[in-house]
Amino acid sequence: MKIAKLLFIVLSVFLLFSCSNNKSKNENKEVEMLKHKIAQFAPTKIQYEEKLLNDRQKIVVQKLYKASKIMDSLFLEQVYSKNLEIKKKLESSKSEVDKLTLEYFNMMAGPFDRLDHDKPFYGNSPKPLGANFYPEDMTKEEFENWIKEHPDDEKAFTSEVTVIRRKDGKLVAIPYSVEYKNKLEKASALLREAAEYADNPSLKKYLKLRADAFLSNDYYKSDMAWMDLKNYEIEVVIGPYEVYEDALFNYKASFESFLTIVDPLETQKLKKFASYLRDMEKNLPIPDKYKNFERGSESPIVVVQEIYCAGDANAGVQTLAFNLPNDERVRKAKGSKKVMLKNIHEAKFNKLLIPIAEKVLDPAQLKYVTFEGFFTHTLMHEMSHGIGPGFITVNGRHTEVKKELMETYSTLEEGKADILGMYNNIFMIEKNVLPKKFEKEIWSTFLAGIFRSVRFGVSEAHGGDNAIIYNYLLEKGGYEFNAKTQKVHVNFDKIYPAVKDLANKILTIQATGNYKAAKEMIAKYAVVSPSMKILISKLTDLPVDIRPIFQIDKK
Repeated sequence: MKIAKLLFIVLSVFLLFSCSNNKSKNENKEVEMLKHKIAQFAPTKIQYEEKLLNDRQKIVVQKLYKASKIMDSLFLEQVYSKNLEIKKKLESSKSEVDKLTLEYFNMMAGPFDRLDHDKPFYGNSPKPLGANFYPEDMTKEEFENWIKEHPDDEKAFTSEVTVIRRKDGKLVAIPYSVEYKNKLEKASALLREAAEYADNPSLKKYLKLRADAFLSNDYYKSDMAWMDLKNYEIEVVIGPYEVYEDALFNYKASFESFLTIVDPLETQKLKKFASYLRDMEKNLPIPDKYKNFERGSESPIVVVQEIYCAGDANAGVQTLAFNLPNDERVRKAKGSKKVMLKNIHEAKFNKLLIPIAEKVLDPAQLKYVTFEGFFTHTLMHEMSHGIGPGFITVNGRHTEVKKELMETYSTLEEGKADILGMYNNIFMIEKNVLPKKFEKEIWSTFLAGIFRSVRFGVSEAHGGDNAIIYNYLLEKGGYEFNAKTQKVHVNFDKIYPAVKDLANKILTIQATGNYKAAKEMIAKYAVVSPSMKILISKLTDLPVDIRPIFQIDKK
């Protein structure tokens, strides 16, 4: 009996030690995995010239910074219904694993890895396609059938600024101003306070109208006012804009903020491009019946230094520039504004693009990878968002491209902007706005940049669009992969016809609202092809993106 008892004790201690040892090994493995994920982002100080602001403007910036922090919280809520609960739990933990998990959670705005097809790195639940904009158990078919049976609900259900919820077993649309009432009231108050210190009349008007919009759910007037900003130092856009997070339909807009300071010298340099927007529309490689001459001709271009970005703008990969507003009514009346984030460009060019180019590009073409090529492509990318199909007619119905292409819209729209970015830069050379010698910089810099974007994952809109471009141009001979050297280069003789051909295909899909063709293009080309896989594998020791350390956070 005593021997049996002794054996039981020994066995229990052994099992306890074994379990403890296994747990320790698993935790160590998880710690290393999280450290690797975090290390994908190179910490980068984001500074701005505060001396360009007077004392009152500095107060405006501080108020807007606080309002932007609310956008961070709102976006977290939009991404996943359990985000706030998970964050609270991680913040209360003292374990190394949970601290690292929280760090990556904050970078990804949730427990899903934006660089790995949204796979969960905390827990096992998959990310809902509709994020937290719709009931998690709602299917596309249920949503579409509801609209068929209740046509009067279509406008509210497909609105960019409503969430869909279940109430008494029925689907209902709830305005953002109701769903996020408490947080939007606080943001609205901060914008009003900022407006009191804003001496620039146009900025004051925008801030007051945007404060109203947070409470009324109608953003049209404030978007119009944003387009009318004149002679101002602080460039800020804050509210619900991009629809990438809604992978179910691309209907619902996410909250974000860009708080920046205008760089007057750089802005002046780029003004010449704005006057060519209508000519770019005329030059599109599609029949005239598909061209869009009803959009407003205004196309202000602003170069800025980023002070802070929030919400959707600060989740995972950092934005280089933005082209807003997205409301087709505003675009029809006034066009759109292109805002270039110069300090972010500089950081990404030095820390990411040059090291990538050295590993993937034929050495003979490395000299063509330039900051000017990088910066100018982004400019033309943003300008290209403002041309091409917007409002369209499909089978007699007046509709919009984004409503017809649904979840494929973001990838196709980014693809349009990227392919036209190159196409329109060549057009600027033809117009003698850019020098002829710049042509090879356009082609080579973009090719290197593809491998910066596809590392974000081809299921993400920007990564997917770059995969489409790479694989299509490779197929057409515009790009050539050397299996022996494992390098890629541009075929300067074949690249332009291939770019023009792809531009035609994407624009035609948009103009006709051809959802089936959009799905087919993504399925065929938005993939990691064999040569792309080889080239990406050469980049494993390089950071995927920058991790901004904002100067203003230290105040």
